[in-house]
Amino acid sequence: MRVPLSWLREYVDLPATETGRDVQAKLISAGLEVETVELLGADLKGPLVVGQVLTIEELEGFKKPIRFCTVDVGQANGTGEPQEIVCGARNFAVGDKVVVVLPGATLPGGFSIAARKTYGRVSHGMICSTDELGMGDDGTHGIIVLPPETEPGKDAIELLELVDEVLDIAVTANRGDCLSIRGVARETAIAYGLPLRDPALIDVPAPNAYGYPVQVSDPFGCDRFTARTVTGLRPEARSPLWLTRRLQKVGMRPISLAVDITNYVMMELGQPLHAYDRTSVQGTIGVRRAQEGEKLVTLDGVERELHAEDLVITDERGPIGLAGVMGGANTEIADHGEDAADATTEVVIEAAHFDAISVARTARRHKLLSEASRRFERGVDPAAAAAAAQRTVDLLVLLAGGTADAGVTEVIAPSAPHTITVPADHPDKVAGVTYGRETVVRRLQEVGCDVYGQDELIVTVPSWRPDLTDPNDLAEEVIRLEGYENLPATLPGPPAGRGLTARQRLHRRIGRALAGAGYVEALNYPFLGEQVFDQLGLDADDPVRRVVKLVNPLSDEEPALRTTLLPGLLGALRRNTGRGGHDLALFETGLVFHPREERRAVGHLPVDRRPTDEEIAALNAALPEQPRHAAVVLTGAREQAGWWGKGRPADWADAVEAARTVAHEAGAELVVRKGRYGPWHPGRCAELLVVVNGAERVVGHAGELHPRVVKALGLPERTCAMELDLDALEEAGDGIPMAPGISSFPVATQDVALVVDKPVPAAEVEAALRAGAGELLESIRLFDVYENAEQLGEGRKSLAYALRFRAPDRTLTVDEASAARDAAVALAGERTGAVLRG
Repeated sequence: MRVPLSWLREYVDLPATETGRDVQAKLISAGLEVETVELLGADLKGPLVVGQVLTIEELEGFKKPIRFCTVDVGQANGTGEPQEIVCGARNFAVGDKVVVVLPGATLPGGFSIAARKTYGRVSHGMICSTDELGMGDDGTHGIIVLPPETEPGKDAIELLELVDEVLDIAVTANRGDCLSIRGVARETAIAYGLPLRDPALIDVPAPNAYGYPVQVSDPFGCDRFTARTVTGLRPEARSPLWLTRRLQKVGMRPISLAVDITNYVMMELGQPLHAYDRTSVQGTIGVRRAQEGEKLVTLDGVERELHAEDLVITDERGPIGLAGVMGGANTEIADHGEDAADATTEVVIEAAHFDAISVARTARRHKLLSEASRRFERGVDPAAAAAAAQRTVDLLVLLAGGTADAGVTEVIAPSAPHTITVPADHPDKVAGVTYGRETVVRRLQEVGCDVYGQDELIVTVPSWRPDLTDPNDLAEEVIRLEGYENLPATLPGPPAGRGLTARQRLHRRIGRALAGAGYVEALNYPFLGEQVFDQLGLDADDPVRRVVKLVNPLSDEEPALRTTLLPGLLGALRRNTGRGGHDLALFETGLVFHPREERRAVGHLPVDRRPTDEEIAALNAALPEQPRHAAVVLTGAREQAGWWGKGRPADWADAVEAARTVAHEAGAELVVRKGRYGPWHPGRCAELLVVVNGAERVVGHAGELHPRVVKALGLPERTCAMELDLDALEEAGDGIPMAPGISSFPVATQDVALVVDKPVPAAEVEAALRAGAGELLESIRLFDVYENAEQLGEGRKSLAYALRFRAPDRTLTVDEASAARDAAVALAGERTGAVLRG
């Protein structure tokens, strides 16, 4: 909601020294979100004056029409002589009053004006359009043509109200009253402790039997409908400058006098209105629900098929408007245009109150959001309808020369004001501050409530605040008006032992470990489209293909919850490479979702008490299984080239090492063996296992992605990935991170080179060496793989390992280290057929 400070001052006598920034600070303190204060005309410098066009000479020989004009600017140029100006616009004629900027002036944007030669003539200034003055859209996109009675030489800055401050307020869904100057003025008056001149407090005639006939068939959808008629409108009447300028400042485009007046009153009072061409309305105006399949052409020229829940305005022909959203084209107000005979001279004014939910659903169903629907769905003051209709009638009589009919129609569904009983000390308990009864009563009365009672207050809520429904709402009003900044800051004292759970600490350790290894965390939406499973090359019966689908997904292209983290991570990798990133290492930890075998109905939990453990357990049992996974993706260089060396690209071994890093943080021993699964290259895929309760369990895979997957997903070549089930790792681990043991005794290193058949995995040889070496083995590392048929034999390879032995309590002898090495080699030979090389 844009609120000009000049308009606000009409209803609140703010101190002359108060600026828009000062008002912004006050309103923010009162709980309104004032996002910006726009300074209109801050860089505008005169002379900017009214001029009358005396002559127009059409210049020939140029690619576009050019006119050489003489303009009377009075004494503004210091000489009284006509001002010579070159202009390319065509929407003005001799005798028109226009806005002229003279040499020495500065227009918005820092554009300085000086006399200059152009198109063979010297132009002493410029004839201005609304865009050049920063006034906003007036619908013409041409030169400003002022009313004929405007005096030449008059200061146009003051005339057009070009200097002002506009507050831009982000109105929350519960404060529909602040979608009007009236509502913001009320909040400003409260913030400054000043009286409010309520523009809705005007004399309104009582309803009678002579008004335009109205029949409301759905009093729930429309509980109030006021209709007034004005006749004898002058077809040539135009919106005055003050009216168009105010509409432009609040962000609305002037259209025609009747429409501009209804928009003006809506912005002023917050009550949406609609004006019908009386000659186009046939018979009684009705309010009812639409019949399924009915059609209506709205003011935007679109034919819409109506839904049975749509609330519509009708005449004897059928629908003529979507209630609270937009009127119909068949009763549109006609401007005078070229033919004054076609202009509207009689109008019926509608000021009604419609059900907020009905309007919101209709607007979204037809994708037709309007200023009217925006207000109705947030709450409109029903008591302001009659005043808004009267204000519209008064302006039409004043500005268009119309005559108000004596008939006044008002259809009202009986209703009682909303009353809330609240203890006087309830705001004190909510805020933890002692306000006292007098402060509570005073603040509620400032909001507009009627308050009675002593210890127990009976509060009648004002009609413009439908959001006040319970005692906590009233407490919030007291607290915000007393100032949120005045609430004491008190940190809660949590009891001991209520910190992070072991599971949460594990997940944080894993994230820190991966970040320390050079990975960057990427958080992705937990949604996917099922076509990605084909792109990943998963089998038709793969359990990962079983998904939980959403009833109302954010995107129809991704209607399911993810069962793997890879699609989101690979999508992030693709976006980054598409934007120039080449050396990438990303990771994510998050939940995946698997549907349960048995579907269970979810019951409604109670809200008047804490749910029982059984009710919570039943709810959890109906939810999908949600294990937490960790995944990484890599591409490009893993080690950068430079003066220190050549660097190297990321490969499958880096993905496996990331899995080992995660397993180490979980305290789990990870078994790595050759595997084959879905998106991974069959020759460069590692199957990752842990031992749980004595049985091996596959917890993930790592390696290089298959070329077909890389091509299908648009990824860089040699992209690598890893994904692990963290819950399974946690189950297999000891859960307690252990610090490494440090011995003060020296290490004994023994190297062995073992010859095995090529199909034998190095991991099996390593496991046998580790088991055979016993407790003295501190670490084992594969440092060389050698293949030579002449030296080793056909189908054989050599694996060279460095074994480090150390005792915690003594220095090992050569014999002890050699004995441990021999035992390791013996067991490796027994299990894998390995023999010492040479």
